[in-house]
Parts: sequence; structure tokens; C-alpha cells
Amino acid sequence: MSRVLVIGAGGVGSVAVHKMAMNKDIFSHITLASRTKSKCDAIALSVKQRTGVTVDTAALDADDVAATTALIKAVKPALVVNLALPYQDLAIMDACLAAGVSYLDTANYETREEAKFEYSWQWAYQDRFRDAGLMALLGSGFDPGVTSVFSTYTKKHLLDRIDTLDILDCNGGDTGLPFATNFNPEINIREVTAPSRHWENGQWIEGPALSHKQVFDFDQVGPKNMYLMYHEELESLAKFYPEIKRIRFWMTFGDSYLKHLDVLQNVGMTRIDPVMFQGREIIPIEFLKALLPEPASLGPITKGKTNIGTIATGVKDGKARTVYVNNVCDHEEAYAETGNQAVSYTTGVPAMIGAALMLTGQWKGAGVFNMEQLDPDPFMAMLNQQGLPWKVQDLDAPLAF
Repeated sequence: MSRVLVIGAGGVGSVAVHKMAMNKDIFSHITLASRTKSKCDAIALSVKQRTGVTVDTAALDADDVAATTALIKAVKPALVVNLALPYQDLAIMDACLAAGVSYLDTANYETREEAKFEYSWQWAYQDRFRDAGLMALLGSGFDPGVTSVFSTYTKKHLLDRIDTLDILDCNGGDTGLPFATNFNPEINIREVTAPSRHWENGQWIEGPALSHKQVFDFDQVGPKNMYLMYHEELESLAKFYPEIKRIRFWMTFGDSYLKHLDVLQNVGMTRIDPVMFQGREIIPIEFLKALLPEPASLGPITKGKTNIGTIATGVKDGKARTVYVNNVCDHEEAYAETGNQAVSYTTGVPAMIGAALMLTGQWKGAGVFNMEQLDPDPFMAMLNQQGLPWKVQDLDAPLAF
């Protein structure tokens, strides 16, 4: 049994804390901290009502390394789970080193000034965490996270060699709203509007954002338009599986979402640089975020399912094989269990599982680790036990695109 400090009180933080409380044999004490303490208090009340477990709460500016260090020392957790904004990753990692506590997150670092994310900033912490005898686990969400574990499981059990890997992320949920993002609007829009990028034959191939579309028929969702995008697990998969010839990431978007996004881009509302408005500087995308629905508020109105998985081609026992590993998650079932929709659920549950495996010693080490470096089997087992069951399907042939 272990104490844990969770930083971040959005939908993902809410799911993670609810699921931790449901596993009190592992998580003996939970503290939830955020800039807005009232959000933490609301989650703590929901956890108490649903599970009977008491969650402590605290106000915290996670950009403030000294304040974060002080809170960690006061709480005395065995692990800090960072579910705050990716801009804050390095500050929280610095605080963990100062306080002598291990670290976990779900999304890699990016700066506020540039729509760019890569692991180099966090991989640079390898020696510091190793020398301190601490573990930093990066990307324990769904994608990255579960998709990385699906890939590792595929290599360990299903294919002797992976030649191509496609990650398919489908959110078939419907809120009934004309435009809403299912996670932090600022991060979502920065990600979607970035140039596409995939790994092929030892190099990165780039193209315009949302320029390559395919239709795929997703189980329990149906045919959806999906678009080639860059996503952070491509970088770590290319690093740890250099034999893979091609790695791509696809995400589905509805026509209404893309129409609204196109208009917002055209009028400058997705800009991340400051502009002058009535004598003061504002950042358009931050103003837009204030106008859009809070993702954590979408749970009661979201219907439908997500379907996220990996399709890998390669060789098993000398024969060509194509395997599809995926999970289907129901928005309404996720909301009934935790008060949050499935996009938050599919990230918050893996964050809890990664934390559980670290706290129980099933995943351990000194240094900075990506999900691909660790044994997939205990994680895959916990997915089945904790609400994200997966299945393996053989496909007749590789994808036709």
C-alpha cells in the first residue's frame, strides 16, 4: 500500500483518482492537487460518494517548482502522477528530483510558445533520475500508453518481427454540440493543426495537416473518416523498434468538427502568439478555450463509443501475419462508473495502471522510461481487470493504404 500525489483535476485526473480509490489495496492514500482547489474538492466529493474513500486536496501552481517540491515533501508520496498540462512536465520532474520521489505522466513535454512536442527534453533527464535511483515513466495514457503496450505485446507474443505498424484512434462519441473538444481544447487544437508526420524507412515523412484521409470501418462504431497525424508515441516506437519500416498514426474527425476548425484557423482564433486587444495582450487560442465547453462537463451528454488499437504486419513462425489489437470503450458506461466520458476514461485508467505497476514493483528501474521498454503482460492483464478489455484479431491482409 502506497501514498500517491496526483497533480491535475481535469477529466483524466478525475478518472485516475476514482480508479485509484477503487484499488485501495494499492493506493492507501490519495492527494489531489490543482491550481483550482474547488475542482479537486468536487472530484473528492464524487470519489467519497462512489467509493467511500477520502481524497485529500490541495491548491498548487505546478509551474512553481519550489511550491511543488514543498507539497511533495509534505504529502510524502511514493509516486507523483502528473495529469496536468504538458507544459508543466519539466517543472514537475524537477520537483520530483528535488523531493526524491518517482514520476509518471501521460503526455510528453511541449512549450507554450511553439506547437511542438518531442521527448528530447524529458529524455535529457535520464542521468539525473538514474543517479537519484528514481523512476520516471513517460506516456502512461492510451495513446501514447496503451497503444505502445499493444505494440510491445504484439512483438512479444504475436509477431517475431514487426514490419509496419498503424495506430488507429476513433472517437465515435457524439455530444450533440456543433463544436467541442474531448480533451483540453488548447492542446487538442495545437495537436490537430500541426503538420502530419510519420516514420518510413528510417526517416520522418512530413505533410500538411489533415491532408491524407482514409475510411475505416471500426467495430461497434462504423465507417469513419480518419486522418494521418503526428503523435508522440511514433517517436518512442521508432526509437525502441528500429526494425519497423513504417509507423503511422490515424485519428477520426467528423465533418462538422473540421468545418469549425477550418473557420477558426482562417480567422486566427487558433494562433498561439499574443495579439493586442483593447490595450492588452491576449493569446487567441486561450481565449477560444474559455469559450468552448469544458471537456470534463461533456460526460452527461456524450453517447457512443471509442475504438483505439494497433494494426501490425510482420512474420510469425516464418509466415506473414497481420494482427489487430484494440479496445472499445462506451462513453455512457465510463460516465456511470466515474462521472467522466470515455476519452478521459481511456487515459485516466492507464495512468492508474502504470502507477499501480510502479508502486507494486512490477515495473521498476532507475532512469527515464517509455512504455515500450517495460513488460507488457501485467499492464495488459490490468486493462482487462480495470475496465478497458482488449481483443486480438487476425486480419486477412495488410491495410490497403
